[in-house]
Amino acid sequence: MQTELPRFHLLAKPAGAACNLGCHYCFFLSKENLYQGDSFLMNGLTLETYIKQLMASSPDGQVDIAWQGGEPMLRGLDFFKKSVELAHQHKKPNQQILHTIQTNGTLIDDEWAAFFKEHHYLVGLSIDGPRSIHNVYRENKQGVGSFDDVLRGWNYLRKHEVDVNILCTVNTANQEYPLDVYHFFRDELGAQYIQFIPVVERATEVTLTFADQGWGGLKGKDRPLYKQEGHLVTKRSVNSEKFGQFLNCIFDEWIRCDVGKVFVTTFDVALGSWLGQHNSCIVSPTCGQSMVLEHNGDVYACDHFVEPDYLIGNIKNTTLAQCVTSEKQRRFGQSKYDTLPLYCKECPVLFACYGECPRNRFIKTPDGEAGLNYLCAGYRSFFMHIDPVMKAMAALLKQGRYADEIMGSPHSVQ
Repeated sequence: MQTELPRFHLLAKPAGAACNLGCHYCFFLSKENLYQGDSFLMNGLTLETYIKQLMASSPDGQVDIAWQGGEPMLRGLDFFKKSVELAHQHKKPNQQILHTIQTNGTLIDDEWAAFFKEHHYLVGLSIDGPRSIHNVYRENKQGVGSFDDVLRGWNYLRKHEVDVNILCTVNTANQEYPLDVYHFFRDELGAQYIQFIPVVERATEVTLTFADQGWGGLKGKDRPLYKQEGHLVTKRSVNSEKFGQFLNCIFDEWIRCDVGKVFVTTFDVALGSWLGQHNSCIVSPTCGQSMVLEHNGDVYACDHFVEPDYLIGNIKNTTLAQCVTSEKQRRFGQSKYDTLPLYCKECPVLFACYGECPRNRFIKTPDGEAGLNYLCAGYRSFFMHIDPVMKAMAALLKQGRYADEIMGSPHSVQ
C-alpha cells in the first residue's frame, strides 16, 4: 500500500527574480546571479511538468498553486490562463484548487483583475502603508515611488471584488508608525486581511556596504548574491524591540475594535499557538514543508534559502515527491528544532514561537550561545503582551463561542 505523501506548500516563480520595481530591501533581486544570461521566464514544458507533479504528489483536499517573484505577472496573462487549464486537467477528483499570487500590483488592469475574479484567485498585494511611507523603499527602476501604481492596481482589484491580502513589510521607514499604517489599511483602503512581514536583511562585514545601498539600485556584478549569512543587518532592517512595539500597538487597537472584522495573520497564527496548533512554518517546531520552485524547475528548501547549498533538485529529473521526502529536505526541516539554543527551550513562550524562522537566528543569547533569533526581543515582548487575551480568546473558542466576544470585555483594555 502506497504511503501518502505529507502535505506541503510550494511557491513557484514563473519569472524568477525579474521585477519591474527596484525595492531597496528586496534581496531576492540578487538571485538573478544564480541564472546569469537566462531569460527568467518559465517555459511551457516546465509549467506542465510542475502542475502535473504538484497534483500527483498532493493529497486530497485543497491544493495551492502559488505564484511569487520577483514579479510573477511579468510572465504574462496567457501563461496564467494556461496554468488554470493545466490544473483543471491534472487535478484528482477529490482535490480543490486555490490559485494565489503575490504581486507588487503595478501591472494589474481590468483584464488581469477580471481573470483573478473568474478563477477565485487570492491576491497578495505588497504595500507598506501610506504614500509617504510606502515610497521610501518601494521604487521603480527609475527611482520613483510606486505608490500611485500600486493603488491603481488595488482599485482594479476592488472593482472586480477580488480577494486580497495586504502584504506589508515592517522596516525602519514604518516601524515608528504602527497606527498610521494600520488605519490606512483599515480605514482608507478598507482592507480586511493584512500580513506584517519584518524586514531582516543579513550582511557580513564584506557585504554590508553593498547591501546598504539598496538591492534595487545595484546592477549585475555590483549586486552580490544574497545569502543567509552574517551577523549584521542593513540600515533598513526593522529594530527587534520596535517590531514588538509595532505589533503590540496594532494588537491593542485590533482587540478593542476589529476582532472578526479585520484579520491580521500574525494574530491569527498566534491564537492558533494558544490552541495548540501550528498554523505557520515559522512558529512550528520543525519546518521543511514550504519549498520554492524556480523558473527553470529548480527546487530549493525554502523561499528564504534560494542559494546553492539548499538546492534539492530539478523537477525535470527529480520529482516533487522525491524532493519533499528527500533526506536533505528532512534534515533541513528538523534542524529548526535541533539548533534551538537552551535559552529558547526554556522560554515561557516557546510554544508560540519555536525560535521563529531559522533565517533570522544569527545573534547570541544573553549567556553567549549562538543561534538566537534577531527578532527574539520583539517577539517575546509581543507574546508576553498578548498572553492574557489569547488565553481568554482560546477559552471562548473551546466553549464553542466566538472570538469577537473578547471585544468589550476587560481583556480588550490593554
